[in-house]
Amino acid sequence: MPKISEKALHMPASPIRKLVPFAEAAKSKGVKIYHLNIGQPDIETPQVMLDAVRNFSPKVVEYSHSAGMESYRKKLSGYYRKHGIDINHEQILVTCGGSEAIEIAMMSCLNGGDEILIPEPFYANYNGFSCQADVVVKPIKSVIENGFALPPIAEFEKLITPKTKAIMICNPGNPTGYLYSKEELELLKDLVLKYDLFLFSDEVYKEFCYDGAAYTSVMHLNGADNNIILLDSISKRYSACGARIGALITKNAQVMQAALKFAQARLSPPTFGQVGAEAAIDTPQSYFDEVNKEYTTRRNFLVEALNKMPGVFCPMPKGAFYCIARLPIDDADKFCQWLLESFSFENQTVMLAPATGFYSTPNSGKNEVRIAYVLNLDALKHAMTCLEKALEAYNKQ
Repeated sequence: MPKISEKALHMPASPIRKLVPFAEAAKSKGVKIYHLNIGQPDIETPQVMLDAVRNFSPKVVEYSHSAGMESYRKKLSGYYRKHGIDINHEQILVTCGGSEAIEIAMMSCLNGGDEILIPEPFYANYNGFSCQADVVVKPIKSVIENGFALPPIAEFEKLITPKTKAIMICNPGNPTGYLYSKEELELLKDLVLKYDLFLFSDEVYKEFCYDGAAYTSVMHLNGADNNIILLDSISKRYSACGARIGALITKNAQVMQAALKFAQARLSPPTFGQVGAEAAIDTPQSYFDEVNKEYTTRRNFLVEALNKMPGVFCPMPKGAFYCIARLPIDDADKFCQWLLESFSFENQTVMLAPATGFYSTPNSGKNEVRIAYVLNLDALKHAMTCLEKALEAYNKQ
């Protein structure tokens, strides 16, 4: 039988989804599962977006421009200008979700074997995107004790070699919920200028900043336009994960020309998704205010409930809708599987994501889990009761 590729062998499976078979088995037994393992919001998609897709009735669903519909890109540039990001539509490449934006950025800017520095824990699929692009991830560990703040710049400099071509961050962060300050971003800007590196910034959660905390984009930084690439998506902003519309944004014309060639190779982003995304820009501010209020309530309850449990520590996230909690357990992978295979309380259990999958450094995050607070408050209360009972039972084994 022919062998599959080496790349396929090394392509990591999703640590967020690897427990799905165990969840399905538990559900087949009638166990109710509270899904806190994946960032699928239960917030309703804006009506203006849904209406636009319903009312779109062309005679032929044509390819769009490979960079995305011009009308959408022009309207999108106006959206960014409202957020203090001064760009035009030619500096935007519409992609098939934020995932493709990251893939194209890596392939446009890095050669096979080049290195990218990423503070860990980080979104697990960065490993997959890097594998596809033959890029080597060099992780720099952030720590739960200070809420996963940016590691010292000296730690970045220790890892910089002639092969280092980029630094990547997620702001606000998945899986940590950490929100980088302007001061931290300025330090990164100085670093990429010093070593002539690219700075990739995944900012898909920028609408989700709490407690009045200010959002600073890498595009707000001065003097590094040719180094900076912004990666974005509508998935979380409008609770439209299935629309698969993202964006790669840069003022570096050479990068944009290269990115367009990769975009041409996949022809065009989804037509219906772009129609919906263009209309979604008209979503009223009241929608985001209500969503922010709802997530703040969920976050406050969740973090307080976790920190009341014996032996549990969870820092307060300032953005996104995730947190990482340290639990009194020996092995997060084993515990999360046990929750689905062997535990239930009142015929209910909870599904979590082991934090091990968000680290590149072996044996990191062994007693940590990522929790997505994407369920309503009542469901979160039941989920936290299940988790507390589970920890008691697990540690009595």
